[in-house]
Amino acid sequence: MNATAAAAAADRPATPSDLYLRCMRWVFLFFNSTRLFAYLPTIVTLWQQHGSNQHSLITWLVFAGANASMAAWLYEEHGRRLDRAIVVSIGNAVMCLTTALLIIALR
Repeated sequence: MNATAAAAAADRPATPSDLYLRCMRWVFLFFNSTRLFAYLPTIVTLWQQHGSNQHSLITWLVFAGANASMAAWLYEEHGRRLDRAIVVSIGNAVMCLTTALLIIALR
């Protein structure tokens, strides 16, 4: 939402659509922020077992690329401004890349 649209929205009462979008934004942030911690068991298991044969490098690289491209797309869509969704997408890309690098290191 750009600054003009945000200012116009602030001048009128919230509609059901506004409330729905606000709710969806928080749901997105909740699940995608939680996902940052969901990578840790895989990373810890890889590290403890010193082996990565059961993990697909391609899958983790695709996940990293998907999260990075989502962050880039959101950045462009939001007028080249950072917001929480972009930061969370970058965090997910970093965690996927970390997992991929660990898989490479342990092969």
